[in-house]
Amino acid sequence: MILAEAAGLAGIDVRKKVQNYSDIGVALLMVMIIVMMVVPLPTWLIDMLLAMNITLGVVTLLVTFYVKRALDLAIFPTLLLISTLFRLSLNVSTTRLILLYGNAGELISAFGNFVVGGNYVVGVIMFLILVIIQMLVITKGAERVAEVAARFTLDAMPGKQMSIDADLNSGLIDEQGAKQRRQDIQKEADFYGAMDGASKFVKGDAIAGLIITTINIVGGLSIGVFMRGMDAGQAAAHYSLLTVGDGLVGQIPALLLSTAMGVIVTRAAASSELGPDLINSFTKYPRPLYIASGMLIFLGILPGLPTVPFAVLAAITGAMGYAVSREANLQAITAEENATTGTGAGAKNLPAGGSGGASALPPGQTPPAEAKQEPVSPEDVMKLLTVEPMEAEIGYAIIPLIDPSQGGDMLDRIGTIRKQMAIEMGIVVPPIRIRDNIQIKPTEYIIRVKGAESGRGELLPDHYLAMNTGGAEEDLIGVPTKEPAFGLPALWISPDLRDKAESMGYTVVDAPSVMATHLSEVIRKNGAELLTRQEVQKLTDMVKETAPAVINELLASLSLGEIQKVLQNLIREQIPIRDLVTIFEALADYGKVTRSVDFLTERARESLSRLISLKIQGPDGVITAATLSPNWEQKIMAGVDGDLSRGWQLNLDPRDVQKMIKAISRAMEDMIVKNLPPVLLVHPDVRLIVRRLIEGSISNIFVVSYNEITRGVQIKTIGMVE
Repeated sequence: MILAEAAGLAGIDVRKKVQNYSDIGVALLMVMIIVMMVVPLPTWLIDMLLAMNITLGVVTLLVTFYVKRALDLAIFPTLLLISTLFRLSLNVSTTRLILLYGNAGELISAFGNFVVGGNYVVGVIMFLILVIIQMLVITKGAERVAEVAARFTLDAMPGKQMSIDADLNSGLIDEQGAKQRRQDIQKEADFYGAMDGASKFVKGDAIAGLIITTINIVGGLSIGVFMRGMDAGQAAAHYSLLTVGDGLVGQIPALLLSTAMGVIVTRAAASSELGPDLINSFTKYPRPLYIASGMLIFLGILPGLPTVPFAVLAAITGAMGYAVSREANLQAITAEENATTGTGAGAKNLPAGGSGGASALPPGQTPPAEAKQEPVSPEDVMKLLTVEPMEAEIGYAIIPLIDPSQGGDMLDRIGTIRKQMAIEMGIVVPPIRIRDNIQIKPTEYIIRVKGAESGRGELLPDHYLAMNTGGAEEDLIGVPTKEPAFGLPALWISPDLRDKAESMGYTVVDAPSVMATHLSEVIRKNGAELLTRQEVQKLTDMVKETAPAVINELLASLSLGEIQKVLQNLIREQIPIRDLVTIFEALADYGKVTRSVDFLTERARESLSRLISLKIQGPDGVITAATLSPNWEQKIMAGVDGDLSRGWQLNLDPRDVQKMIKAISRAMEDMIVKNLPPVLLVHPDVRLIVRRLIEGSISNIFVVSYNEITRGVQIKTIGMVE
């Protein structure tokens, strides 16, 4: 035991020493190759080098049997080049000895006399067969495989890179693992590209060997006949045997290296070593073995064919088929027993979705399958056409804020937002899908409504956002940015500056709160688009349970689409639609008169006067508003063709419209400076028209009519828009 351990340690030391001086060894080898082409070598050294060449070919071929993937032998293209050059230099050296002295060493003579029986005709035929096998079969096939592998490896690189980024974003691998896999992909592409070029060396080597052999035969005959006085038959026998021996000694290792190249480039999908892969492939299914055994028995009993070889092979294949079948049955019985006793792996329970309607799994991961998935059918492609009502795309640096397993609480915040929108606006926000996107910045997120980008921002997960709302005079050290929801100037500060920033008067929020606020604002601005006709159907069904008479009368005069448009108009102007009974009653009353959506929207607003008054009045219960001058109102009325109940069209000078928008904008800015809600009070007949004129230029303004102010509420006007 001690001796074995000592021998192992000694082997390790020797290997380390060899590796330390390997660069010197390679340099000496290259120098020796050059010297062999110029300086004549003794026959004993030629024998040693030829044996070394054969050994190199055998060892290289055997090593490829144990390689599981091409990158485990990444040095192979360079090895192929060096071995080819070494073999060609040996050809030069042996040719010199054959032509000068008629003797190239014992190894070549042995191949010429023993291997081919001293018959140079047989030797030439064997040599030609080896060359043909190498050139037309092995080298050509390996060259084609390497070429195709190189092209497809390069084409697949972007997809593999995206797969690595997806695994990294989902937490399946860490940064080090992703870096290693990217390096492997690059090395694989480089390897197959190098193999594509290295295969040309082998092909050229085979052609060169054929030409050199022909030259040697012709040159040997010429030297033997004209310079040494030998007759033609004697010269042909002597020099041809030496030349054929030289060709065989060179072509056998070349054939081994060509085969090794074919093995290494064709083992693209190998899962283990070559031997186990072969055994597993041929012993996986018993039925082919039974069929082969039956066929061999049939061939053995045919008259004229030898019985014994076919009978032996039939027995062997039949026994292998029986053994494979028996093992498969035992595995099936064991699996069934495990399933019955519950010791096997049962189905996993998937975590429920978060309260926000978003998946509770980390973005980029898929739930574990309970059973083998069915192959994707063409009909499943139709599912890809579905557009999510709302979704958020996040960079991989934001994943910890979302993933509950990493301490993220964003899913709970989304649930709170949905509840808040239901209470505040009366709309049911659909489930919000959160997924990772490797094409955006790691710290960036995008909010989409029905596939269209509706908001974008950046988060620094380990920082706080500090905003100067006007009370802070000192500056902070941080990363300048803008608050994504409202566009306010802000700073990302480190956690240790949070208390200092708050004491200086800054408003400080954490990264999840920034995204939650932005998400809430996007929902408020785009809530009308989230109210689909199907949602309106659900709302009418809900009201029908408590007020069936209202719904029956409403649907008798208006369609779901018209009801949807009215509700969407209310949501666009931030009017809550929780009081559906009141809204539906107003629509049922006026729906008998007209089906104009604009007219019905105004009547619905008037029915919600108490709610609108509460929304715009101050803490003291007084509504402070600016009013539109009678001159503007009369000019608007004079420019309207038709009315709201039958359809209308506005004909106003664009310059007058711009003047009015600027005047209203100045009045609203004054109110905001005074910390008052921006409210513009107008005549009921022009309220909708004024709103449509200014909504593209002025946001966050409440345009209300006198009919939308409930009785008993005090109104205070601070000025008139002239």
